[in-house]
Amino acid sequence: MKRAEDLQELLRRIDHRGYPAYKDTQGSYQFGTYVLSIDHVQGDPFAAPSKVSIHISGQKAGFPKDMIQKKHTRTALADALIRRFGKEAEQHSHKAKGSGKSGLLSVSRPGQEVLERSACEIDPDTGNLTVRLEIGFPANGRTINAGELSKILFRFLPDCVQRSLFYANSDKKHLEQVRQLAEDQQYIREQLAERKLAAFVADGAVLPRESGISDRPMKQAVSFRTPPSMEVTMELPYKGAIKGMGIPQGITLIVGGGYHGKSTLLKALERGVYNHIAGDGREYVITDDTAVKIRAEDGRSIKQTDISMFINGLPNGKDTKAFTTEDASGSTSQAANVIEAMEAGTRLFLIDEDTSATNFMIRDELMARVVHKEMEPITPFIDRVEELYESYGISTILVAGSCGSYFYKADHIIQMMQYEPSEITEMAKKEAERFLDFAKDKPVIPKAEPPYFHRLFAPDKKAAGSDRIKIKGMGKDAVSIDRDTVELRYVEQLADSEQTMALGYMVKYARQRLFDGKRDLKETAQMLEKLVNEKGIGAVCDGKYLPCNLAVPRVQEIFACLNRCRGLSAVRGK
Repeated sequence: MKRAEDLQELLRRIDHRGYPAYKDTQGSYQFGTYVLSIDHVQGDPFAAPSKVSIHISGQKAGFPKDMIQKKHTRTALADALIRRFGKEAEQHSHKAKGSGKSGLLSVSRPGQEVLERSACEIDPDTGNLTVRLEIGFPANGRTINAGELSKILFRFLPDCVQRSLFYANSDKKHLEQVRQLAEDQQYIREQLAERKLAAFVADGAVLPRESGISDRPMKQAVSFRTPPSMEVTMELPYKGAIKGMGIPQGITLIVGGGYHGKSTLLKALERGVYNHIAGDGREYVITDDTAVKIRAEDGRSIKQTDISMFINGLPNGKDTKAFTTEDASGSTSQAANVIEAMEAGTRLFLIDEDTSATNFMIRDELMARVVHKEMEPITPFIDRVEELYESYGISTILVAGSCGSYFYKADHIIQMMQYEPSEITEMAKKEAERFLDFAKDKPVIPKAEPPYFHRLFAPDKKAAGSDRIKIKGMGKDAVSIDRDTVELRYVEQLADSEQTMALGYMVKYARQRLFDGKRDLKETAQMLEKLVNEKGIGAVCDGKYLPCNLAVPRVQEIFACLNRCRGLSAVRGK
């Protein structure tokens, strides 16, 4: 371990030399109460910034054990520290001058969701704290400006660290509120299964967002108000009793006129698989954390997926029990998305009529009379929705604005009017009975296991012997893995571009270490999830340093990413 004084002396020696001399600064330096590690130095001032990490022992950081022992409170604490450290760093960013990215201090910028990130990690046993960031090492042209880097490392950075990463200097009341909120949110999640609920939306929640490009709550928005017939009371450990709408397991239909809040409610439920920060408006919107948004996805890649539950007897004779295509239609893509989500372990489908393939969702009576059933290869979702719940235990929450066919299938019907919900199940069922003969007695459907396809991936010899596979993120829309672009824009529950980057590293790890021709896709996805849960996201990164821009995705998104890798060749195992 080198001393901070050694770094100062080194900077004096290399001042005004060519930029590559900055490489000599790599290493760890003791800065009093913390260790500064320069993990990677950029090649020139116009390249990606240098990677730096801060390491503080648990004893010196001083955060209480009740904040770090449980995973959900530890993640919430790390999230709060990133946000605080980021605000401090932002005040100093670009205060040191120079060419290109000189003077940049870049820290992860979390959104409204609380996610486990590589930017801040806390050891649950020791309390040791690691914070990762990027710094643009200053230069004039391509000549080192060591004086400006000294300003960053010896003035700006110590100030940020002292103000934000030690419990003694923290806003203790705020951190306690963060911990309590995380405990309350976890309690609701545990209560969902106990009370047989698919989701919970608290009274007073603010669901509309500020704009299409901002996920912050809309100002002066209508607050959520629970229909009396669906009211549930939760006795939270810290906040106490709160009331809200409990959406039971089963089939729930959300209806209403255009622009009355149907899709807004569904979007809040989609993101309810994650915890949210205080002030977001959706802090107490909690959804079964296995929920998957299902939609049509024209053009996606599908590999060896059994979609015969929905599609059979294609005119071209294509096998739908091991369906493969590089250019799926709306109906085949939505069928594959349902089946793959089942394999990923979902207990809840979230579906919006607007983003679904019409011929996959319904087939009305007139069309059935004109185009005979034996000529139609698609068994619509409406004919399977009860089976999915009764046999597989998978609930459905469906938004419908123009199709009334699902009135006959729904267990609960919620109408949105000017962003306020009301339960209209009884009234809607009566109208349905008047409109068509309505079978009051549902058939008994036997229980069944979700599908499991033994899709095997051959060993990737090129990847296994290479340490030069590059990962490039494209926001939340896609990730490039060694020039193989995986389209993820329609995997709508990815909340952060850092999750997309993490998926890229996971696929790279799988290609290098897990694809052996014996492990199938499900085993691979579960191994990746277990590895990250036990050892952190760094376990899938083989480089000399851990990137500071990764956030842990759910296993459902790991499945979704692997299923969309066009560069992987899958075969059906026995």
